[in-house]
Amino acid sequence: MAEFGRQRGKREEDSGLGSVLDLLLANARLVLGVTGAAVLAIATLAVKRLIDRATSPRDEGDPKAEQKTLEESWQDLALIKVTPKPPRKQRREDLSEPLLSLARPPVPGRAHEPRVCSAPPEASRVDSSPPRCLTLQEKLLSHYRSRLTVPEVQVSLASQLARSICAQLQNFLRSKCPELPFGSLFLSGPLLDGLEALTADHIHLMLPVVLDTMLWSLIPGEDTVVRNPQYWMIKRTDLEYFPRGCSPWDRFIVGRYLSSNALNETLHKMLVASINWPAIGSLLGSTIHPVVASQDLKLEVKHDQVELSIILFPVVEMEDKVLLAAPPEGLVENLWLESFYRAEVSKLKELDAGDSGARQHCLRILSGVCKSHPALHKLNGSPLTHVILHLSATSLDWAEESLADRFQQVLEELVGYLEKGVLPSYFNHKINLFCELLEDEIDEMGFMLYRAISEPELLLKEK
Repeated sequence: MAEFGRQRGKREEDSGLGSVLDLLLANARLVLGVTGAAVLAIATLAVKRLIDRATSPRDEGDPKAEQKTLEESWQDLALIKVTPKPPRKQRREDLSEPLLSLARPPVPGRAHEPRVCSAPPEASRVDSSPPRCLTLQEKLLSHYRSRLTVPEVQVSLASQLARSICAQLQNFLRSKCPELPFGSLFLSGPLLDGLEALTADHIHLMLPVVLDTMLWSLIPGEDTVVRNPQYWMIKRTDLEYFPRGCSPWDRFIVGRYLSSNALNETLHKMLVASINWPAIGSLLGSTIHPVVASQDLKLEVKHDQVELSIILFPVVEMEDKVLLAAPPEGLVENLWLESFYRAEVSKLKELDAGDSGARQHCLRILSGVCKSHPALHKLNGSPLTHVILHLSATSLDWAEESLADRFQQVLEELVGYLEKGVLPSYFNHKINLFCELLEDEIDEMGFMLYRAISEPELLLKEK
């Protein structure tokens, strides 16, 4: 009877334990899902078997039974360890749910929802390769390819529109001003030379002013009233032997000098009042408006696929100088600005062709950065080009693999020039390309670039 009572008690305990486990497994399916419940069931079964063996009488004299029990125990523990964990799924709504929402108090009148307990860190860890940290070289190349490559369709359409407008303007000038020996209009600018960044949004239209070198001479910038070697004056000579009227350009003389302002004013009136731009725009499938309030000779062109700004520059080429009718602001109206753009592009491409360099890539990245940054937008392509040309004289490795090193070196050089407030022209060291910048502008640019030396990624962020 005593033995029967012990067996009955054991069966009652087993029955009670089984009821608890059954209840646990039933609720586990609700809380953990089918996969989680299956895992818990396997683990619970293994534990139950361990408990049964611990409470059952041992066969003290049977070593084979003891060995069998030991082996079964290790198999059960191994079963718990090697049971595959259910894959952890991340859902967008789970990521947007705050972590504290799991512990929020129950809402009155609503049934309690089962509480989900987070797994231990070891169980929730997902085997994934850590995100790779991009180098500055990779960031620069990615920035160049993704943001600074102007679509070929835009470049082609902008060039085609500009050439069509150029032809219409050429015909108008020849019919309206046949007495003025204008040369053939031609296009210029970074977009056409492959140095444009961001968008195909502007082109320069060059209008040659053909002068008789027997009647005109150049006065160096140092001898002008502004004492700036980048500005020149064009003087009418030998008025005693060749009086006014001998040159068709004498009508634009102010104080014996060919006035860039007088020529620009005449052309501005023609662009605004004399040319039928609505008809030309309709012919070209676009709208064309001359900018009345601008000091530049500017046209705004809007097409379905591109918006373009065209600036007309009268240009004089004498004595190996290229002079633009772009006088400085102020009362001085006879000055002509010496342009180095043609020489800059030619030298840059010559150097890159000689060593397969990445100077043009570096220039486009810097130009794009400065164009989109409010503190740096006055650092246009010309000063940046001259910094790169200066640096090319001392740093010879301009291969694409060294782009990051050269980029940081250009930033350091720029900061050094801004600290002095002087950037000498590569082609004429007497010319300071920073001379028209205000002191506050120089300080703001210098501060921004100084920060970028240690963290160049600042310049590559979206603005």
